[in-house]
Amino acid sequence: MALAMMDTNKRYGIVSRLLHWGMALLFVWQFSSAAARLFFEDTPLESFLWGTHSQVGVTLLVLVVVRGTWALINASRRPASVSVMAKLGHLALYGLMIAVPTIALIRQYGSGRALDVFGVNLMPGFDGEKIAWMTELGGLLHGELGWALLALSVGHVVMAILHRKLTNHDVLSRMA
Repeated sequence: MALAMMDTNKRYGIVSRLLHWGMALLFVWQFSSAAARLFFEDTPLESFLWGTHSQVGVTLLVLVVVRGTWALINASRRPASVSVMAKLGHLALYGLMIAVPTIALIRQYGSGRALDVFGVNLMPGFDGEKIAWMTELGGLLHGELGWALLALSVGHVVMAILHRKLTNHDVLSRMA
């Protein structure tokens, strides 16, 4: 059976699925790098994983914009949301997937440090004083909202499993 590129009212198409599962793998990597930074500081594991954190974060930001655009293009064809809570949960996930890396980019710019992602210079950096409100915003919110995103992501997985086991809504099969 060939997989449809576009979403239908019964299942998500191949593009939506690739974006969903590809981003899920990148989020596992991203949360692993943050956990290594927290629990295994100054180890080879932390050095290896943390060295990719910015690049993966920028990649995820680009992918969430692509994914959101794709969702809007397919809005009239997509499977219906199971409940208002599910819809709100997905909106919260998208909001955090945009906010967390955006706040990190604001902090990066305010620090004056350059940012190169896969050999492309996104921010040249600058000499002089840091921009305090930018670095403070990042210091205050990036990590905390990142852990909130992890908690919400775990909740998303748990709810997909519970829906499959306890209700008539096998939402997992629509994305699997």
